[in-house]
Amino acid sequence: MKNVFFVIALILILPMLALSQQKDSLIVKDTTGKIEASSKVMKARGWRDSTGKRTFSPRKAAIYSAVLPGLGQIYNKKYWKVPIVYAAIGIPVYTFFDNKTWYNRTRYALKVAEMDHTTQEYTDALADVHSSLLPLVDGTKTNSLLNYRNEFRKNMDYSILFTLLFWGLNVVDATVDAHLKGFNVSDNLAMQVRPAILPNQAIGVSILFKFADNRSKAIP
Repeated sequence: MKNVFFVIALILILPMLALSQQKDSLIVKDTTGKIEASSKVMKARGWRDSTGKRTFSPRKAAIYSAVLPGLGQIYNKKYWKVPIVYAAIGIPVYTFFDNKTWYNRTRYALKVAEMDHTTQEYTDALADVHSSLLPLVDGTKTNSLLNYRNEFRKNMDYSILFTLLFWGLNVVDATVDAHLKGFNVSDNLAMQVRPAILPNQAIGVSILFKFADNRSKAIP
């Protein structure tokens, strides 16, 4: 009789226990997504990680370098790259202005060369022609002036192209460098390659990975 009551009580209690466990499981919320999202936001804003080390934001590095070349490298604490960035961008910028100056000189000389050489206007304009171009302003070498002018114009276009190219590379370098700042290989990680005897008495090579907790795993 006692066994019957025990079985009946057990039958009544088990569903209640199962129901309570189900309610408890429903209350538990998955916060993994929020934690991952929060960590991404923290990394994007350049906050510090759990070890206290500063994290670098690739987005910030890209914006800084796009606004002012070299600023992203300073943000990444790669100060030695700043002179390289300014040399890479400064040389084509200087070349552009130098070619622009000579383009204007040859264009003006070509204009003077096409004037009537018997007029006072030609004599007055000839005084403003650059001294190195005077031998070409005699009416017979206008083709040379035209070629020089076109060459300087082409060099200006190339200078603009290289300036934009190196400016873009400066942004890419700062962005990639900021990404690599967050990549860390621990000193506790090691890999060893050594001989191994397989279960079928064959000889092979195994790769041993060693982690911080001194646990090892061999891959034959």
